[in-house]
Amino acid sequence: MPIETDFDCDLSGLNALVTGTTSGLGKRFAKVLACKGASVVLTGRRVDRLEELKAEIEADGGRALAVALDVAEEASIIDCVETATTELGPINILVNNAGMSIEGLVVNTSTEDFDRIMNINVRGPFLMAREVAKGMIERGQGGQIINIASIAAIKALPGLVPYCTSKAAVAMMTQAMAREWARYQINVNAICPGFIVTEINDHFLDTEYGKRQIHSYPRRRVGNESDLDGALLLLASPKSRFITGELMVVDDAQSL
Repeated sequence: MPIETDFDCDLSGLNALVTGTTSGLGKRFAKVLACKGASVVLTGRRVDRLEELKAEIEADGGRALAVALDVAEEASIIDCVETATTELGPINILVNNAGMSIEGLVVNTSTEDFDRIMNINVRGPFLMAREVAKGMIERGQGGQIINIASIAAIKALPGLVPYCTSKAAVAMMTQAMAREWARYQINVNAICPGFIVTEINDHFLDTEYGKRQIHSYPRRRVGNESDLDGALLLLASPKSRFITGELMVVDDAQSL
């Protein structure tokens, strides 16, 4: 079934690369960009899921390319960008979505787990943005880079210190890149979502802690994947030409 979203924009003729499209928000982002006319590079480690999503997008009349990617590996990132550019064309839109978290107290967090979170959540997006920006600068036509941060960038969440640290780093990286690349007409922004239900975390809603947390939110609810459509399409489209370095919090007041 074709995806539907109310935001009015046309991304025809543009190429978008989205990291972490095998499930959750990344999968939704890819489908939303494709439904607005963008050709989308689907990336992740589970190639079978990438191929399934590619077939789904193409069945709805879109265009997609599946490329294996491990954001923890620099060589994989470089190869991914090169393959995408060669087979699909220059990347106009980058959505740095891939990320992970490990829950636990600081005193129980291993160095290996901390390093893994930082490698995937910070180092990976940094390297991906670097490689994509090189092409944007060389072509001289600018582009849109969208980093997916979290309200954890601005609000301490219990049991998630490494994750909060990584997302705060993504927020500052976003603003620093925006300043450095402004002269090249490259817009760099971040979306900071609140709790959004995906297949990865839907089990959380059934736990006692999850129910208590949801009850603590001002509107006693969590978000759906579609609630980020407007922010994504605004920042991906030419309508955001005057927006860069922005940390767009989309959380239904959960961080207040």
